Parts: sequence; structure tokens; C-alpha cells
Amino acid sequence: MSWTRETRGRLAALAVCLLLPLGAAGCGTAQGGTGTGGGTGTAGVDSPSPVGKVLDDTDGTGRHLREVDGGDAPRVGVEITPDTAGGWDVRLTFRHFRVSTPGARPRAVTGRGLACLFVDGRRVARLHTPEYRLPARLVPHGTHHVTARLYADDGTVWAVHGKPVQSTADITVSVTRAPRPSGRGADRQSDG
Repeated sequence: MSWTRETRGRLAALAVCLLLPLGAAGCGTAQGGTGTGGGTGTAGVDSPSPVGKVLDDTDGTGRHLREVDGGDAPRVGVEITPDTAGGWDVRLTFRHFRVSTPGARPRAVTGRGLACLFVDGRRVARLHTPEYRLPARLVPHGTHHVTARLYADDGTVWAVHGKPVQSTADITVSVTRAPRPSGRGADRQSDG
């Protein structure tokens, strides 16, 4: 290792962090210590933001729920219509929520994250856009439950009153007729 001015500066900053009490000079917040804001710590690393409360409960995929107040909590609606190629067009509507770009930092930010799409409880897509084409092969003959569930970028599930923020629509596929939706965006809450 060559000793440059930059290396000496980093080592001096590390020594200060080790010698001062936790939280002094911003060292605690830079590595997930006692920070309270979503600001920036000394090393330019974001501190964790205290968004909601992570619960011990999980959704059907084993992800912990992140409880937020109901008033400004994220909401999702789902509409499904048959497309001309025999599949399904899924359109999500959001309230108090924006999808993050792929590769976003893995931390919870108020009203941000991604949506996962489930068919009969099995995840079929992670969505960073409000539109998705559901292939016909994923919904064979019969009635199917298509659920859109909202996740924070850290992998926790947005939740209100201990229930995941999600919406489910039912679709029915018959062999004698073209696919038809049997429900539109009913904001049903379920554990998926």
C-alpha cells in the first residue's frame, strides 16, 4: 500500500471516529448508528431513515412488514384487460407512491419502492413501471387472483394496520371464449 495524502487523510478520519464516542463527528450515522434523518453521514453514506416501523410479521414471501400511518400510506390499484395476443395487460395505479429506478439504494424511503406482481400467490414479476404484459401461459383455464404488492427498496413490505399494501383483481380464462376480466382493481387486502 503506498502512503499518499489521500490515504493519510482517510486513516486520520478513521482514527478520529474510533477515538471519539459513537455519534460524535457523525461517525455513528455514517454506519447506521444513531441517525434520525435520511441525511448524509461523514463518509458520504446515507444514514438509515426511520420510515415506519418494521414488524416481526412477514408477508407470504417471508419479507418483513414496514408499518406506516394510514393517512399518507402508499396505495396501489390494479386493472387487468385482455390484450390482442391472448395475454393480459396489467395497469397499476399508485397513490402516495413512486416506483424507484432499477438499482436504487437498498433503503426505505417514504412512498418509494417497487411493486411485485403475483398470480395465485406466486411471484411472476418485479415492476419498476406501472404497466406489465402478463403472458397467457401464466394464467391457464380457470379463475386466477392477480395481486400487486408494494415493497420498499430495502425489501420490506409497505403495510397499514399489519396488512401488506396490495390490491388484487380476479381474472377468468375459459376455453370456449376469449379471456375476460371478472374483476377490476378491487382493493382487497389479503396476506398473499
